This record gives sequence, C-alpha cells and structure tokens, in this order.
Amino acid sequence: MFISSAFAQTAPAAAAGGDLQSSLMSMLPLLLMFVVLYFVMIRPQMKKQKEHKTMIDALAKGDEIITAGGFLGKVSKLGDGYLSVEIANGVEVQMQRSAVVQVLPKGSIK
Repeated sequence: MFISSAFAQTAPAAAAGGDLQSSLMSMLPLLLMFVVLYFVMIRPQMKKQKEHKTMIDALAKGDEIITAGGFLGKVSKLGDGYLSVEIANGVEVQMQRSAVVQVLPKGSIK
C-alpha cells in the first residue's frame, strides 16, 4: 500500500587496477597523519624521557635538585628507587628518584 517495491540493481563494473589504486589513495592521508604525529609528538617525548632517565641515573650525593613538588634541596643519601633530600638544616625527606625534575649547578641553593 504505502511501501513501494524495491528492486536490486547491479553495481557498475569497475576497472580491475583502479580499485587497488583507489584504496591505497584513501589510506594515504591516514599514513601521512601517523608520520606527522610520530615526528611531532612521539619522538620528542621519547627523547625527553631518555634525557630524564640519564639525569636520574647520574644523581650523586651532594647534588642540588628541584623536585616535582617544587622543593629545592641537596641529595644526602641515595638508594635504588629512593633518595633522601635535605630541604633545610636538619630536615630530610625521602622521595622517589623519578620525582627529581632538574639538577641545579653547585652553589645554587643558599
């Protein structure tokens, strides 16, 4: 009554080589976006992580550091995963090595 009959139609024949080429061309923007993402975001982040790890591994007793919490202090004891930092005369805190953000030049903290 209200619904008309639908008849199946055959799709037009496509060229055999054109189908593969069109699918590769449709994938090209996705591949280009991934390449740009790698060079703009992933690679610099990996480089920054590597530099941070070498800085943490090179920590020594007496180094003056800045922590992720904003504390400035001098490394007094070193452990495998933790270190003790003297933030004031007679005040030592223990924290993870990964909390160190920056190593300052000697004599920066007075």
